[in-house]
Amino acid sequence: MKRDIFDADHESFRDTMRSFCEKEIEPNHALWEEASIVPREVWTKAGELGLLGFMMPEEHGGGGITDFRFNAIVQEELTRSGASGVGFALHTDLVSGYLLSYTTDEQKARWFPKFCSGEMITAIAMTEPGTGSDLQGIKTTAVKDGDHYVLNGSKTFISNGINADFVIVACKTDPEAGAMGVSLIVVERGMEGFERGRNLDKIGLKAQDTAEMSFDNVRVPVTNLLGEEGHGFIYLMEKLPQERLTISVVAAAACRAMIDMTLEYVKERTAFGKPIGSFQNSRFTMAELETEARIAQVFVDRSIMALNAGDLTISEAAMGKWWTTELQKKTADACLQLHGGYGYMSEYPISKAFLDTRIQTIYGGTTEIMKEIVGRDMGL
Repeated sequence: MKRDIFDADHESFRDTMRSFCEKEIEPNHALWEEASIVPREVWTKAGELGLLGFMMPEEHGGGGITDFRFNAIVQEELTRSGASGVGFALHTDLVSGYLLSYTTDEQKARWFPKFCSGEMITAIAMTEPGTGSDLQGIKTTAVKDGDHYVLNGSKTFISNGINADFVIVACKTDPEAGAMGVSLIVVERGMEGFERGRNLDKIGLKAQDTAEMSFDNVRVPVTNLLGEEGHGFIYLMEKLPQERLTISVVAAAACRAMIDMTLEYVKERTAFGKPIGSFQNSRFTMAELETEARIAQVFVDRSIMALNAGDLTISEAAMGKWWTTELQKKTADACLQLHGGYGYMSEYPISKAFLDTRIQTIYGGTTEIMKEIVGRDMGL
């Protein structure tokens, strides 16, 4: 079944993105994994090619194209290249949505040009040491003091956390108001009292800088408030479907990449005088993975078009997120098994894919939380 959601403009953009990956990322990614960070110049090079700000208005240096198919292409090509450390998705798919929807004209003029050029790397800080999926339970506070907020608290597991110049911080501006006391405030590099902890050591996504953050009486201008005070929780809920779709896009692309590399391996690797792919177990395993990967891709593609039309529901995004990421886990395990002992060796791409896969069912909302969302939507 041929994918039919892309036109000539999308494929031209894909060629640009693929060329960028082949030239700028693939030869260097292993070194970035050793360093546990991606150099900032990768971002500015991507910005020069229009790979970061295509969704932003043209008057602020963007492409003026709000079509999630372009976002999907960026993630598919990064995944195809094994570029799990390049944190463009957070920038182009998550943070861009908040900026397009909730910024003032003054904020647009101040932030958008550097967002598009890659000079400003972005992050969003929701998770806290004692609070994961329960965003209403965050403890970070922002108390208004004249024309500033005084921010106190800590965050953890923040992707792009070391490189980030711009961090959307979910905090309580009214600790007594529950969900309606949550606001989104932008903290920028260099603000006094804003500190980053260590670059966290993870089992996968080794090149992706992931950090702890602390805020000790950080004075943030009220002009850095996103949208309206007390509406932060609503904004987070509005944007979570797009975040979860991004994760589904990566999951489907990862399944495709792992199947392709394993298919090549089982055709070449021999045992008992013939390719291991010729054994019934191998054929059945590969047939099952191929079938499920294609089914997943259809759902993801439909979800992309639904998001473009404004019709993707919270429940549908949750369905796609949990099912595709669980499939990615299954695919990674089965493909590594078919590689045998070589699959356990770090120099084989399937071993890296196996480790990078594990976070997919956790961030953006765990599988269990996704099922809870779907169940509640069913009236249960």
